[in-house]
Amino acid sequence: MKKLVILLILLAAVIFAAGCTEESQGNFTDTQAVQENYSVVEANESEQNTTIQETQQESNVVEVISLEQINASLAQGPVLLKIGSKHCGPCQAMKPMLEELATEYAGRATITSIDITESPDLEAYFEIGYVPDTSLVVGIEDGDYVYLQENGTVTKDRFQARIQGQMEKEVYENRINLALLQEGKKTSN
Repeated sequence: MKKLVILLILLAAVIFAAGCTEESQGNFTDTQAVQENYSVVEANESEQNTTIQETQQESNVVEVISLEQINASLAQGPVLLKIGSKHCGPCQAMKPMLEELATEYAGRATITSIDITESPDLEAYFEIGYVPDTSLVVGIEDGDYVYLQENGTVTKDRFQARIQGQMEKEVYENRINLALLQEGKKTSN
């Protein structure tokens, strides 16, 4: 009976985590520990295989673990900053699209990814509540990042400029193209 109750609790935790709308990283850590303790990793086998394959391939998407990486990338142009988690299905589904964007905009814009499970300091810095969460950083002003909003205006308030959830590739292309036009750089489309 105890095992059945534990398995039901585990199943509920896995279903909750699949939504990728956690408010804190602690829920994922607890869920992960339960999964490991009770060997219920079978559901994640395909995700692990995908991660192994992606690790073997060289990626054009910059995996960010510090603000210094973002700052250095800004010297080359706008930075698309995708914030997600390795436990988030929609975040993982965005990887091929991000790779395409990184290839298309190579040398003009930098496509980056932050994994909040790997970089909790950045999760706190950007005040992440839900993933995936994406922003386009176009500069630094008075020590604060400047973000491009959908309408082309800039703001220091990331919440006004963020792209929440998993969107179509065109949404990201439009925002990057707008930033490049404002910089006077030629776009690929």
